[in-house]
Amino acid sequence: METRNLADGGYRFIVGVRQYSAGVRALEGYEIVRVRFHRPVPLAEGFARVESSLSEAGRPLAAFCACELRSPEPFTEAGFSAFNDHYIETLEGWGIVRDGLNPVARSNVCPEIDGPSEPAFHAFCYARPSASPEPTFVIAGSGETLEGKATYRETIVRLGDVSPDGIAEKARFVLSVMEARMAALGLGWADVTGTQIYCVHDFHQIVADMVRRGAAAAGMRWHFCRPPIVDIEYEMDCRGVYSETVA
Repeated sequence: METRNLADGGYRFIVGVRQYSAGVRALEGYEIVRVRFHRPVPLAEGFARVESSLSEAGRPLAAFCACELRSPEPFTEAGFSAFNDHYIETLEGWGIVRDGLNPVARSNVCPEIDGPSEPAFHAFCYARPSASPEPTFVIAGSGETLEGKATYRETIVRLGDVSPDGIAEKARFVLSVMEARMAALGLGWADVTGTQIYCVHDFHQIVADMVRRGAAAAGMRWHFCRPPIVDIEYEMDCRGVYSETVA
């Protein structure tokens, strides 16, 4: 996986797809911090609050490095593309997307119950100066499919299979994606402070495997959510962040 520095932002990112990078890690002399909204904030308002928070922290817009979104329901592939066009407009306007590369990591999932009426922010991260020696990072959310192909559907693991065995295979695939992305940033499960799972199916048959691989060293938070695209059933993300607040 290719990585690049966004020096004025204070972080390095894994080159990903048009809508997001595969992960970010703070550069030396910086740390990544996370701000979670108490309740989902509609997209436009969320961007405004991110901008205000960065200004108050004395950080440039380029310091915005990751976000967690919530959407009303899974998108079709065409709908997801249209949403991404709208989302990326703001990042382009902020001057973060450079040479066609989007450095901002992202997850975007859909609560099965009591979801938002429109796409919204759940949390965001930014990089700030710090003398802490601990690595801080965010790995973007991934489902059981390959990114960057013509469609997501063509590479979904065990398409349509939500049996215990099907979910277990999907989860193992996603675990491997998390591990590969962390490795690209010189990291591993021992560096993680938070792991999040997004699934509406029973995945407990795979939990012991997750624990053995180290994915649960800091515990796991389960969100009763679906991934953002129809037919994807399981998603994860993880992070190593030592400063987290609720706004």
